[in-house]
Amino acid sequence: MKELEEKYIKLLLERCMKIKEKEILFISYDIINQNFVDKIKKHALDLGLKEVYLDASDIYEKKDVLNSISKEEIKKHPLFNAHIWDEHAKKDAAFLMISSELPCVLDGVSIEKLALASKVKMESKPLYKKKQKDNELTWLIAVFPNKVWAKAKFPDLDEDTAYEKLFDLMMDVTLCHENDPIESWNQQLELQSQKMQKLNDLKIKSLHYTNSLGTDLTVELSDLALWQSAGSEENAIIVNMPSYEVFTSPNCYKTSGIVYSSKPLVYNSRLIDEFWIKFADGKVIDFDAKEGKELLKEIIEGDEGSKMLGEVALVGKNSPIAKTNFVFGETCLDENASCHIALGAGFTECIDKANKMDEKEIKKIGLNDSKNHVDFMIGTDDLMIEAKTNQGAILIFKDGEFNI
Repeated sequence: MKELEEKYIKLLLERCMKIKEKEILFISYDIINQNFVDKIKKHALDLGLKEVYLDASDIYEKKDVLNSISKEEIKKHPLFNAHIWDEHAKKDAAFLMISSELPCVLDGVSIEKLALASKVKMESKPLYKKKQKDNELTWLIAVFPNKVWAKAKFPDLDEDTAYEKLFDLMMDVTLCHENDPIESWNQQLELQSQKMQKLNDLKIKSLHYTNSLGTDLTVELSDLALWQSAGSEENAIIVNMPSYEVFTSPNCYKTSGIVYSSKPLVYNSRLIDEFWIKFADGKVIDFDAKEGKELLKEIIEGDEGSKMLGEVALVGKNSPIAKTNFVFGETCLDENASCHIALGAGFTECIDKANKMDEKEIKKIGLNDSKNHVDFMIGTDDLMIEAKTNQGAILIFKDGEFNI
């Protein structure tokens, strides 16, 4: 386990973030992963960084606070003030977010309070969000297990055995079982880059999704849309680990039809499952969920942009994560097992020459703007995606896998 941890840390810092090019590393995490974060800090300092700032949180403290204060008090509570992110963004720090699910811990907390706390925290770091949006930051979201999460996924096992099993699965899907994970990822990213280039060559105008769940969704793209993949540019960083997707941002004003979720969505450590969303003229006009409907409502009503799409991503059913046939209950992992779409903010790197446009021009071509970005999974083994392209209609996805 120690050797695999060391491989993972090296992958995160030296390949994903290319941290040697930075002086300061900012790490955001829950204290349940303190031991792992201490090892990351040591490795970063050994590489020559001048400073590593640890932004620790405690989900149990968050639960106690939210259950004991009013909505008005949330706006002023220091626990939800993330101004320290902006202070480090000014210093050109690199940002590493360790994502580690703690299932059911926030059950019983008001959904409205959870949504407000997230909004307050997001709004308290405007410089960080702007720099992230404009691709002026080095940042990475990386998944790491914990024993609470492991026990929830493997309730019949003792805590330590459950953790070892979840850890082993994660090392598998991050390619850390390979002799050289960095080289393995370089090869994987080259394959994704080839798919990305094929999609860009097709000049896709629209995507029509259908499957046996009932999905019948049409998503139109801007004439300036670009498909991207992790590390697609030479020497580019990787912002999600793992990442098996090829993605773009649609014209947010031109989505129509209905889409059904294919996997559970965990948001704010709460579950939304078996849901569908209906669109017309780009916006959500109806939705329902077997579980978590009120939470889904909070997401959709977060702001005006939360009602529209900001991302469409293609992931084949034979991705390493899909092959595990395991639902992790963590979006960063589950979205890489399945085609997915996202409500909320789009990506400027998915629009050709967006860096030369002002906000008005970007809005006009349909790049969504929102404080939220919530991915949810829609891919199935029988998913079909027909694209209207410069070569006519082409079935680019067949039976849940790339067909290009």
